[in-house]
Amino acid sequence: MHKFALALGVVALAVTVLALPANAQLSGAIFTTLANGSEVNFNIYADKNDVYLDGGPGPGAPQGAAGLPDGIYVFQVTDPPGKTLLSTDIAACRRFQVSAGIITALVTTNPTCAAPHVTGLDVDHNATTVQLMPYLDTPNNGGEYKVWATPVGKYTCPLTAVDCNSDTHGFVPDDSKTDNFKVKVSNVREIDTRFHDTNNNGALMDGLGITWIDTNGASNGKWSYFNQALQVNHEAHVEAPENGAHKIVVQDQTGCLVDEVFLNGKRLPNFGPQTVSVKMLASYKNITIVVDVNCN
Repeated sequence: MHKFALALGVVALAVTVLALPANAQLSGAIFTTLANGSEVNFNIYADKNDVYLDGGPGPGAPQGAAGLPDGIYVFQVTDPPGKTLLSTDIAACRRFQVSAGIITALVTTNPTCAAPHVTGLDVDHNATTVQLMPYLDTPNNGGEYKVWATPVGKYTCPLTAVDCNSDTHGFVPDDSKTDNFKVKVSNVREIDTRFHDTNNNGALMDGLGITWIDTNGASNGKWSYFNQALQVNHEAHVEAPENGAHKIVVQDQTGCLVDEVFLNGKRLPNFGPQTVSVKMLASYKNITIVVDVNCN
């Protein structure tokens, strides 16, 4: 959603390693949607009750892209830094089953959950969507929230508890997927990655992916795609990034051997696959930071 452009030279960044960290993240992605799996513009929801969790390859992913590994997961809602747990029910009530890479059901037994979450159906790939409510209002002034998901075997709190003094409310960032969303606000903050075909006059390319690593060290997969109604213009977009240092991992993939990488029009010193560090400041309100990748 390349709507607001950041002036050149405003953001200081560092280019680091040439591949993912050694502790590779989960495959696939999680993302927030409406009950029927449809996206909302800029990931801004009118009401907290409208927000559902979906999972799988993610919007814009190419056919055959990896979904979440099969198994049982726990989710939570926090403020963007992950300091404040906003989910109010016990963890046992926040479990879901993944089969064939997508969410297929809630898990409400062993231990029993007395008040299951509301579910919907993603009409695009026949997946179950899970309403995130109940959760408290965020303390974040920008109306931002973060949803997490982790395999139940990696969760470090008791399933019978709402919270405990372990890791990030029981979630280890390296073993977690995260996505951000907003409720009842209009400010737009994004990090958008665009892929250019150098063999076709720099034409923008869809179906190419990046890994976003948030300020906690948790990750999520994003893919470039086009949706005019949502103002998604051939880009892999990270919505509502919180203050702090984010990483965009750009790798070689089918259709793109990475050559040059640019941040807001400035070419970075390294060539080829790399990790771009982008710092989001509290002063950034309506802003889009753009990473451009030239593909051979």
